[in-house]
Amino acid sequence: MKAFVFPGQGAQFVGMGKDLYDNHALAKELFEKANDILGYRITDIMFAGTDDDLKQTKVTQPAVFLHSVIRALCMGDDFKPEMTAGHSLGEFSALVAAGALSFEDGLRLVYARAMAMQKACEAAPSTMAAIIALPFDTIEKICEEVSQEGKGVVVPANYNCPGQLVISGNIEAIQTACERLKEAGAKRALPLKVGGAFHSPLMQPAKEELQQAIEHTTFKTPCCPVYQNVDALPHTDPEEIKANLIAQLTSSVRWAQIVENMIADGADDFTECGPGKALQGMIVKINRDVTVQGIQ
Repeated sequence: MKAFVFPGQGAQFVGMGKDLYDNHALAKELFEKANDILGYRITDIMFAGTDDDLKQTKVTQPAVFLHSVIRALCMGDDFKPEMTAGHSLGEFSALVAAGALSFEDGLRLVYARAMAMQKACEAAPSTMAAIIALPFDTIEKICEEVSQEGKGVVVPANYNCPGQLVISGNIEAIQTACERLKEAGAKRALPLKVGGAFHSPLMQPAKEELQQAIEHTTFKTPCCPVYQNVDALPHTDPEEIKANLIAQLTSSVRWAQIVENMIADGADDFTECGPGKALQGMIVKINRDVTVQGIQ
């Protein structure tokens, strides 16, 4: 079975999407529609901006979303997913690609999400760190211990693949957790250059803001199951999809479990649709027996 997967924030690069704009009438139409919806020419930044320009919150998330979704839509008859999934932000791309959300509504929600997350980041100094080569249960245990000591919040945020889990929380709690995790045998505990504690309880204000936008958006039954971050399970019911999308900002991204479940349900051919190759690398580490490719 064929599965299409969509990357999240961090996959962006200067020049992304320009080939699509220049060579596909549909892509040009959708990019120009996006410029109108956002109220600024995001294409100018995507195609010819600087790295710093592209890292602006109001740009990064819509840019990755647009590149991913437009790439999928420009595949025409070659885009026939039997299941989809997206990593964090990529879940919105997966939902649009599967027909659960319109292109326009998907973009509006992604922009609302980006701005809400930026506000939450400014309200509480926080960060994330990648923990390498340590079992998930060991990381979970140490995060829980540090959180109970009153140093702040620290939780597992992204279960990327075996040997790679990203933690998220208050700066002091992250620093303490990293020290403990290295003592416990982690090969690396690498602080990430991010603006805040994504997928943690510190995103609660952003969740409440995004919830209002999601509840006022029309969702349809997708053309295939969409495996969602919160529970790693396939969903087709619009109300379940909305509830899971609302919960996503303060919940862990269970990517490793999503890929395992997709494979258990018959997926043997994965295509990463969008910028970068991060998901391809994760999938290979989860299961080397499946076919993995990318379309940028």
